[in-house]
This record gives sequence, structure tokens and C-alpha cells, in this order.
Amino acid sequence: MAIRRRPPVVAAIAVVLAVASIVSAEVYFEERFGVRFDGWEDRWVKSDWKKDENMAGDWNYTSGKWTGDPEDKGIQTAEDYKFYAISAQFPEFSNKDKTLVLQFSVKHEQKLDCGGGYIKLLSGEVDQKKFSGDTPYGIMFGPDICGYSTKKVHAIFSRDGKNHLIKKDVTCESDQLTHVYTLVVRPDATYSIFIDNNEKQTGSLYTDWDILPPKQIKDPDAKKPEDWDDKEYIPDPDDKKPEGYDDVPKEIPDVEAKKPEDWDDEEDGEWTAPTIPNPEYKGPWKQKKIKNPNYKGKWKAPLIDNPDFKDDPYIYAYSNLRYVGFELWQVKAGSIFDNILVCDDPEYAKKFAEETWGKLKDAEKAAFEEAEKKKDEEESKDDLSDVEEDDDEEEDPTDEADSKADSDAEDDKEAAHDEL
Repeated sequence: MAIRRRPPVVAAIAVVLAVASIVSAEVYFEERFGVRFDGWEDRWVKSDWKKDENMAGDWNYTSGKWTGDPEDKGIQTAEDYKFYAISAQFPEFSNKDKTLVLQFSVKHEQKLDCGGGYIKLLSGEVDQKKFSGDTPYGIMFGPDICGYSTKKVHAIFSRDGKNHLIKKDVTCESDQLTHVYTLVVRPDATYSIFIDNNEKQTGSLYTDWDILPPKQIKDPDAKKPEDWDDKEYIPDPDDKKPEGYDDVPKEIPDVEAKKPEDWDDEEDGEWTAPTIPNPEYKGPWKQKKIKNPNYKGKWKAPLIDNPDFKDDPYIYAYSNLRYVGFELWQVKAGSIFDNILVCDDPEYAKKFAEETWGKLKDAEKAAFEEAEKKKDEEESKDDLSDVEEDDDEEEDPTDEADSKADSDAEDDKEAAHDEL
């Protein structure tokens, strides 16, 4: 694969992958962090956003509690209930007439209960020390988790100051292992979303976002014809109510009921047997329904060209792309971000994911399972220790008296409180 990288910033952080391909990939930004990629703090700028409010979260540089390689480090959110904002710059480019690939990995080591894990791609001039949730961006992409109801992948395109959310549902991963998220946007305005190199969603920017008005709309002047029959079922004209159907009572006297021996007709009135549901009663009669032979289906207004639609052949394109950044709110910190890539070749991105996440995922999973096993063993030891301590405690005959005295004292306090 012929790989073209932008000098000099990207060249310092990118590494050639030994991948055979006839396609030429242009890599705009590539960040692996890790020991072999020292100097990440020179490439990334921590924002002062929320610093004055003491709500700005700091970052750890770590491989985490479980990993497939201790040298494979990333940046991790370090403080609970904090806002995070950090960004890196690269040589400016535009994806006009090109495929755009945005990819990164994230591990929610803390078993994220509520918080974001998405990346932003920004254009133009950005004051990185003031990068915040209000900073305009071009694309926002990645997982968002909050409780049981929100576990989705955001794919938001910003146009003319308005953010457009994808209309399709894409479920994100919510375990405590590393996963790779990839967004591919093509010059024909189609897109694909991948998780761990598996395609989860694909379609068109025209239909899956409301970036532009729809090409066609329902004809507002169209009206349903008077003879249009939209009743799918009609009463069966041959179905007649049986004679005497309405004469069957809903309830009947209970023939097994007997007058109580202590019943006094003069005092209690004339005794009558209680009623019970009539097993012969079938409810109100309803005429059977049959398929309507004249049914034409549900009427829909015909579509016409939308006079407000104006095509934008560059609906997919962004000019002056210069930054990637993470801008997040996390209730519980611990997410590790790594292996960030901005390029023009999906195949290169796929190989990049395999060369990074793919080579370590099995070892990372084994390390996680071992950590969970040790955790369970420690918890079991603690539980057993608590039980043994309870068994070793001998009952002191004075305990009951002391307990009663304490209880009486508490009762006296409550009584005194009630009198206040």
C-alpha cells in the first residue's frame, strides 16, 4: 500500500503498516500514543473549559487495569463527574471528492453507566485552550451510554450551525473491553458505520439524516377520491343473529343456594337466591367480518417534487478540516481512547484496526477475565471472613441488658423529642 502522510505533524505520529494493496491511502492524522509514540502531550492540547468551575477533568496516560500489551497506552478520563475537552491539530485538508474515514478505539474500563465516548472532527481556526461543548464542529461520532435506555452510536453532521442526528439506530458496545468505531463517508454521499471492523449500518446522507429537505413530498392538494374504499374488512351480510339470542340472560339464580336457617322473612325480607354467571350467555352479538372485495388499500397522497429541495452534490464534504478532539461529560471516569485515525481509505483503516486492536483483543479479554476471577475470589474471601467473625462472637449475658438499656434510652429520647 502506498501511504501518503501529511508533513510534519502527522509524520511524527504515524507508522507505516506492512499491508499489500494497490490503493493509495492518504493519512491525515494517526495517533497511537504508547511508549513507542512518546510526546503525546506535545501533540494534544488540554482545554481550560470548566477549569474555573473546578469541573474540568484531567487525563491519565495508561494501558489500563487489563491489557494485551502494557506498552499499548492511551489517554483515560481520570475523575468522576467532570467535563473533558482535549484536541490535536493536523495539516488542513478537505474531503471534497474523496472518501473520509474517522476511526478510534475506546475502552470503558469503569463499566460506564452514563457518559460519552465520541470524537469530534473540526474545521477552521479553533482556540484549543477554549475548546468546549459550544465549539462548532463538522462531525461528531462514537458511542454514548446512559443507563439502560441509551446505548447508541452517535453520527452527527453539522451544517450551517445546525447539528443533524442520524435517524437510524446503531447500538454501541457496553462491556469493559476495547472496541473500534469507524465512520466512512464517500463522495457519492453514502456512508458506513463499523464496530470492530464489522459493518453495523450503511445508507445515504440524503435519507438517513435531515441535512437537506426531502426530494419529494406528499402532494398537499391531493384528496382521497369519494369512491375510495379503505375498509379492509366489512360485516358479513350473510351472518344473521340467531333467534332468541338476546333472550339468554347474563346471570341466572344459583340453584344450589339455600336459604340461611337464621333468615327472618319479617326482618330480612323475602329471601331470593343469589345469581351466578350464566354459562349459556355469549355476550352481545357481533356480526362476523369478511374481507372487503372492494378494498383498495390505505389511501396515500401521491408524491411530488419538493419545490424547497435544492440538491447539494457536496453534502458529504467539509473544507478546512484541521482538528480532532474529545469533548465529553462522564459521571464515572475511566474511558481509555487510543488508535485515532483520519484518512481517505477504508481498507487502510481496516488493516490499521487489525494491526492495533485486532492483535491484542484476545490477550486483553484473557487479562480482563483473570482480573474478574481474582476480584470474585477476593470478594468470596471477604464474605467468608465476615461469617467466621460472626460465628466467633460469643453472646455476653450483659449484652441483652445493655441492649435493653440502650433501647429504653432511645425511647426516652424519642419521648422527649415528641414533647418539644
